[in-house]
This record gives sequence, C-alpha cells and structure tokens, in this order.
Amino acid sequence: MARQKSAFVCTECGAQAVRWQGQCPQCQAWNTLVETVLEPAAPAAGSRFAALAGESSRLQPLSALEPREEPRQPTGLDEFDRVLGGGLVCGGVVLIGGDPGIGKSTLLLQALSNLAATRPAAGGEGASAKGSKVVGGVIYVSGEESGEQVALRAQRLQLPPSPLQMLAEINLERILHTLREARPRVAVIDSIQTVYSEALQSAPGSVAQVRECAAQLTRFAKQSGTSLILVGHVTKDGTLAGPRVLEHIVDTVLYFEGDTHSSFRLIRAFKNRFGAVNELGVFAMTERGLRGVSNPSAIFLSQHSQQVAGSCVLITQEGTRPLLVEVQALVDSSQSPNPRRLSVGLEQNRLAMLLAVMHRHAGVVCFDQDVFVNAVGGVKITEPAADLAILFAIVSSLRDRPLKRGLAVFGEVGLAGEIRPAPRGQERLKEAAKLGFDTAIVPRANAPKQPIEGLTVIAVERVEEALEQLRGLE
Repeated sequence: MARQKSAFVCTECGAQAVRWQGQCPQCQAWNTLVETVLEPAAPAAGSRFAALAGESSRLQPLSALEPREEPRQPTGLDEFDRVLGGGLVCGGVVLIGGDPGIGKSTLLLQALSNLAATRPAAGGEGASAKGSKVVGGVIYVSGEESGEQVALRAQRLQLPPSPLQMLAEINLERILHTLREARPRVAVIDSIQTVYSEALQSAPGSVAQVRECAAQLTRFAKQSGTSLILVGHVTKDGTLAGPRVLEHIVDTVLYFEGDTHSSFRLIRAFKNRFGAVNELGVFAMTERGLRGVSNPSAIFLSQHSQQVAGSCVLITQEGTRPLLVEVQALVDSSQSPNPRRLSVGLEQNRLAMLLAVMHRHAGVVCFDQDVFVNAVGGVKITEPAADLAILFAIVSSLRDRPLKRGLAVFGEVGLAGEIRPAPRGQERLKEAAKLGFDTAIVPRANAPKQPIEGLTVIAVERVEEALEQLRGLE
C-alpha cells in the first residue's frame, strides 16, 4: 500500500509547507504548522470548489447592479438582534464562539424556539441566486448532544412547544442532504468542530475538516437562502479553535464573553457584513435561560452606600450604544523593589504608559506604589477613551479622597500630556445626563455646542488642567 502524502498546514492563515518548521513562511506566526494528510484528487472535485453564488461569474458594471436591502428575521431576543444588526439575514452565515458552559447552546435554543413559533414575514423567505425559495422550517443540528438531552434542556428552560426540528448528526453529507430536502429558513450547527466529511480522512476538528465543512455549509447557505449559525469552540486564549480562515468565510463573527461565576453574559460582534462591528449585547443568566438587559449601564455601576476613593465612572462606547462603566483603582505602598502594575478588563501596557505621563506632566509620583485597576462587571474595555477615567481613579486612590458624586469622564491621553477627543461625544454625554449625572470632564474637542440639560460639561486640553479641575470639584 502506497504511503499517503502529507503536508504541514498553518492553523492561522492556511498556508502549506513541505516540511515542518517553527515559523510559518506566509504569516510569520510561530508554532502554527500542523501535519495534515493530503487527499487524492476526487472526480467530483469541481463541485467541492464551486462558486459560493452558484453561478458562473461575468463582468458587470457596478452601476448596472441594483442594490438590495436584505430582509431581517428577528430572533425574538432584542439583545441578540442588536448584535446581529437587526436580525438574521437570508443566506447569511453567523459564527458564534465562547468558553464551555457560557450559554451558547442555551441562547440558540431560545432563539430557534422563538423563530419556529413565528411564521416568516412577507418577503422574509430567502431567495437563492437560482430563484428557489426556502420552506420556512427551523432545524437544530447537534453533534455534541442527543435529541433527548436537547429536549431536557428545553424543558428546563420552560420553552413553549414549537415545531423546532432536531437532528443529531455529525456527518457533513447527511446533514447537507437533510437540509436540501427540508429547505429550512434557519439552521444551527452545534458545533462545527464535531462535523466531518467523508471526502477527507482526517479526524473531526482538524484543520482540513473544519475548513472543508465550513466552506460546504456556507456554500449551501448562499445557494439556498438559509440563515446558518455555526457554533465554534475556543482555545485557552479565547480565540476560535481551528484555522483563522474560518472567520473570513462567514459573514458575522460573535464572541460570548463574561465570567462563568457571574450571572451576566456579553455578546460582542467582531465582524459583521450586515451591521455594526464591536456591537455589544448584554444578557442575564436566569433559571429560564438568558434574558436581555435593556439598561446595561446599571450593571457596570456599583451602588456604594457612601462615597469611596479610587472609583470613577467612564462613559464608553460599545458599537452604537453608549455605556457607563465604573473604573476602580487601588494604589498601595509596594513592599518589593518592583512595584506591581495589574489591570483587569483594561490594557495593562496602557496602564504603565498612563503612569509615566501622569508623573512627567502632572507631577504625580507612583513609582513606589502598587497600582491595581479593574473594570466593574467583567466588561473588557479596549478603547483609548478610558485613559482619563483611569487617571482620575488612580489619583483618587492615591490621595484617599473620593471623587465628586455624579461625575462622569472620558478622553484619550497622549504621551505629550494632551487629551484627545473620542468619537460620538454627544451620544456619550446624553447617556450620562439621562442616567442622572450632573458633571462631566471631557476633551475640549468634544465640548457640546448646545448645552445639555442637567449636565455641566468641563472641557480640558491637558492632563495637568484636568487634574486641576478635578481638585476644584472636591
């Protein structure tokens, strides 16, 4: 028997190499090459690599193409629809990943139960490129649980009876055959790492299997008009397991975040061809499943009986939604020659930079202090507009003086000591005024031209000026 040929495939970019090496020659990533058995050329190879649209491509002027707004299918969960951009799109493919036990299957089971109980709206039936229509059913394909286990979860969630179809299968060809016969308007594959194709000899979850199965399912969704949701496992680093090309194939990439010990869950959109990127949806885990939180700012604001030092309220922006988050800081005398710099929910390298800026331009010394910074509620803040709130929280903890009650801030701090503006400043200030805050310290470029009722806005340009204004409010 002839020996099967193998190649080394990069899990990040999908590049192939003849022999193993520590660094990928294409994307320059380290330790990402995995040995994969090369498959012989099959007679039906042309069908495997057909175009996603299912038709031959031809040159067309862009002006001759008619733009068309894709109809949305609401899932019945407002926070989930917000992250998706209004609902599911006909023929769209959504990839959702998260830690084990975070609630992915629970959320999708609730959404499918709502979709199965509602009839498709007029024009909501997905039309493929060939003009065929989907029937309108909803199918849940589970590769990790049996049908009885899924029914037990539905009973535990007290979901109403619905015509939701269940399929426990991991073979790709059988799944595609069932989907072509049923022609559902929504289908869920839970999860993509458990599905395998008979055309490949590698094990389920390997690079070749995940890439091939995702491509075949995406091609089916585009040709039939079925809205497809893929569930993906994540690594210990929090990224999706398998090749990164999987994120490029699909239309929307969602990540489930949050601490498993907390009752709150966050869904963040990292890629969305049909909506806003970095949109945030907030859920609360209850005995009857996930429930959307209409006012998430109340979650991330601690209710102190009295004013405490080291706490500052930040007005951040998550997608199209302004969000108020409490930033806490603790400054303590260091007992070691190397003071600790620790941040949870915020970028740690940026914390060290802000301490240097504060020392150089404002004369606040923290080189002999341990500094700990935390974002309340388990939310992860990545935007630089949180710089000013972090500085105020550190100064408040260092002096052991609480900040003024009803104060909210935002602004990016540069290395030269300047305070740079943040996008959507007007929406941030209106959200703070709506929640009862009466004072805001913002960059001068974000100062509103028209006064906001109930809110006093203090515009600053430099770090030392901001700290002086902060002392004046005490």
